[in-house]
Amino acid sequence: MYLRCLQRLKINGIRTVSSEALAKAARVKSTQLRKDLTYFGQFGTRGLGYDVGQLSQMISDLLGTTSLQPVILVGVGNLGLALLTYRGFEQEGFEIIAAFDLDSGRKRDKPVVTPIHDISKIPEIVKKNGVRMAIVTVPAAAAQEVTNSLVSCGITGILNFSPIVLHVPDEVMVNNVNLAIELENLSYFIQQ
Repeated sequence: MYLRCLQRLKINGIRTVSSEALAKAARVKSTQLRKDLTYFGQFGTRGLGYDVGQLSQMISDLLGTTSLQPVILVGVGNLGLALLTYRGFEQEGFEIIAAFDLDSGRKRDKPVVTPIHDISKIPEIVKKNGVRMAIVTVPAAAAQEVTNSLVSCGITGILNFSPIVLHVPDEVMVNNVNLAIELENLSYFIQQ
């Protein structure tokens, strides 16, 4: 969140920013911002604020997004196809280098630049490209099996769009994105 705010400041030609202004842009308290940043070291100059370019670079380095990180996508149905054709990932430091599907040769509604391979090619492409992150958009019934395959190939970060809880070893990080739950949350709040 802080990095996105800093990137907007850079685009607008702002060279320094106070903790109060950055916190306001990130919608957090300035004390929270300063606390968060101290986990990574000492940033900023008292009374002068933060150098936008320097802080942006430091956060990018910490996130590992200073160069494009390779990501694979498994499951090229409607959702997978939408994510595969979304060009915004590159701006954030991620590149979907390959996609995998049981029916890799199926005609898709949108033109796809990223190659779509048979699911059996996952180990080869993961190893060849040093991939450590994957996006999973397969049906719930196949999600755990696909995840097991990804983990056995060395994937340690999974963005899961399948509507199930995946079981992975402790060293593997899974972020779940369940759109139905997000809509339920919104529905709850608009009922109040």
